[in-house]
Amino acid sequence: MSKPVKVAIAGLGNRGRETYAKSAELHPDKMEIVAVADIDSEKVRLAAEKFNVPKEACFSSAEEMLKQEKLADVMIIATQDRQHVAHAVEALEKGYHLLLEKPVSPELEECKRLAEVAKRCGRKVVVCHVLRYTPIYQKVKELLDSGVIGDVVSIMASENVGWFHQAHSFVRGNWSNSKETSPMILQKCCHDMDLYPWLAGKTCESITSYGDTYLFKKENAPAGCAKRCLDGCKVKEECPFDAEKIYMDLKGVGYRRGNRRWPLDVLVPSGPTEEKLMNELREGRYGRCVYHCDNDVVDHQVVNMQMTDGTTMSFTMCAFTPDTTRYARFMGTKGEIRVDMTGKPEECELSVHRFAADMPVEYIDVAGLAEDFSGHGGGDDRMVVEFLDMVSGEKEESSYVTSLERSLESHYCALAAEYSRTHGGCPVKIAEFAK
Repeated sequence: MSKPVKVAIAGLGNRGRETYAKSAELHPDKMEIVAVADIDSEKVRLAAEKFNVPKEACFSSAEEMLKQEKLADVMIIATQDRQHVAHAVEALEKGYHLLLEKPVSPELEECKRLAEVAKRCGRKVVVCHVLRYTPIYQKVKELLDSGVIGDVVSIMASENVGWFHQAHSFVRGNWSNSKETSPMILQKCCHDMDLYPWLAGKTCESITSYGDTYLFKKENAPAGCAKRCLDGCKVKEECPFDAEKIYMDLKGVGYRRGNRRWPLDVLVPSGPTEEKLMNELREGRYGRCVYHCDNDVVDHQVVNMQMTDGTTMSFTMCAFTPDTTRYARFMGTKGEIRVDMTGKPEECELSVHRFAADMPVEYIDVAGLAEDFSGHGGGDDRMVVEFLDMVSGEKEESSYVTSLERSLESHYCALAAEYSRTHGGCPVKIAEFAK
């Protein structure tokens, strides 16, 4: 058995600290965390205690970590969106392999620069397009590749962000302002821009898009609302976006309903308590009124894509949904595949509808596809393990591991869609845009 791959983590937000670091707990034979960095000293302290990282390998920023000699085989870069490429380039030049949180960058030239540096340095770079690794989508890929519905002619897909998730992450939270982070179609939906063309074996030729911020802006603030939910808001009782209702009382989310993890651990990384959460709601960003934040990302968007083979895809992202789910229909020359991915495997639907009159609908038992569906439907840990096995030499690159170049295709599509959206829905040729 080979030794565990030594890993340094730059950025200890929820993804870096909880999601990717968790694989070191699940697979100590494969992964050892030897260095951590974050601008939040409390997050560094918590990670160091959890993974026995010595004080001399704890850093106050990714920049400070990168000033050191190479500390590990791999660096996980989970800093903020607009920091990714600068950190990644320096890490590659020091000899690290990279597991890079998506998106790569909201700037086209930075995306291209990273591809050039990765090629020059000869290092492995995997962007965290985790949905490729989920059992349900791997099964969809297997079905589509088998030709069971013939040639895929059209894809209809939607990402239902969920009303409270939009309020948490994209109105009050870290990804609310595209000037500081990324546009919604890139930050949230580059998964989708990557996933569906990959599943169907398609490449996008041109794209159009429309969308805007419909609800979450000052002019829609109800009369009597306060700028903070706990500052005597007069519409608190009827407002579904009230911060106390979401973080304390919402089923599956609220502290008073028994939840102690996401999104509460975003507000209080050291471990949520009612006192700490209420203090955060009184003073921190997550207690702000959703109509009085600095957000500018869209809360609804539609994208139409024409593929190089003449087939099409339509995609809708919307905040105003009761659940956080993804739904898609793959319409082919011999049948249709429907996939509805929810949080619980027993509630997911994966079905094959053949055109032959005597063929019944085939329902796939999604819950039977794997034992662990935690973290993006089981994709998070699978992705990390696959990457570690590639670095250690235990595995060759599999068909669902995405190369940096392929990942960047999704970024070009997302950035082209954002250009189209902000320019009246004009058509954008991907090849020309990428140049």
